[in-house]
Amino acid sequence: MSSFGPVWVIAEQSECAAEIVSLQLVGKARQLAEQLGVNCESVLLGSNLGGAVRDLLASGADRVYLADDPRLELYQPALYSEIICMLAEKWKPEIILMGSTFMGRELAPLVAARLRTGLAAHCTGLRLDRDNRLEQLIPAYGGLMSIVCPEKRPQMATVARGVFATPARDAQRKGEIVAVPVPEMGEPTVRTLEIVREPVSDGQLEDARVIVSGGAGAGSAEGWEAVRELCRELGAGLACTRPAVDAGWAPLESMIGQSGKMVSPEVYIGVGVSGEQQHMVGVVGAKLMIAVNNDPKSPVFEQVDLGVAEDCREFLPVLASKIRAYRESRKACV
Repeated sequence: MSSFGPVWVIAEQSECAAEIVSLQLVGKARQLAEQLGVNCESVLLGSNLGGAVRDLLASGADRVYLADDPRLELYQPALYSEIICMLAEKWKPEIILMGSTFMGRELAPLVAARLRTGLAAHCTGLRLDRDNRLEQLIPAYGGLMSIVCPEKRPQMATVARGVFATPARDAQRKGEIVAVPVPEMGEPTVRTLEIVREPVSDGQLEDARVIVSGGAGAGSAEGWEAVRELCRELGAGLACTRPAVDAGWAPLESMIGQSGKMVSPEVYIGVGVSGEQQHMVGVVGAKLMIAVNNDPKSPVFEQVDLGVAEDCREFLPVLASKIRAYRESRKACV
């Protein structure tokens, strides 16, 4: 029997379904648990959670600790942390993972403080070292810093959506469900008065198979339009770096990197991107990376699989026209 405790994911849910970031963390937790020889487990709090439980089991959880109660329908930091700490003190998890979300960014430090353990936030990678300690990778000093929690348990980390791939679902997969009692906590100190849902655009960056990301090298609004045109021809997601946001070419919501989104596309194309670590950590999961930059000595070329040393404002229109011509020739052959 393994001397380690289980690997946990504190799952989030919305409208009776598990959030994508939670399923991605279950997939990673499954890998870590198999290496340690322990269970992959999840804690799920909320109301009317049948669909979310099925999502977690199908994605790799062996056990779900389920607190299903109308009082938990909306996130309450005091009550949620109380339940999680109560469970952790009883079941002694080796690792606890949470999403780097609105809820996770508040809940994780509350739980870590009560359990008197360490926490690494906004991790871009997780792995076990030679001593089977959780190595937590975060961007720092122009590279990646490795953090370990050598003594205290559980080891805790938060990870953003898109850092890890969404695991394949197995609808036939079964697991154990443990009902969790909800303690009486009195009146909540924080009340939700209104929920306003922002519109969700089609083809979110986290789900895009191909992403084109533009940087300062686009040069101007006209240059940015060439980046946008390439996206249209490829059916790709349009992303950006901080300078493109500051120049007003792209919205903050499309920024990738340390202070933006984390993505794992099949293909990433960086246009006019210098290769600064603050941006590149956001695409660490890309399978194929391509860069277009007019400076052949740009650091970005050391980080990609294929580089094009050309002025993007001249190169992109030619590339877009070639893609368009190829697509039209394929239609003519059908």
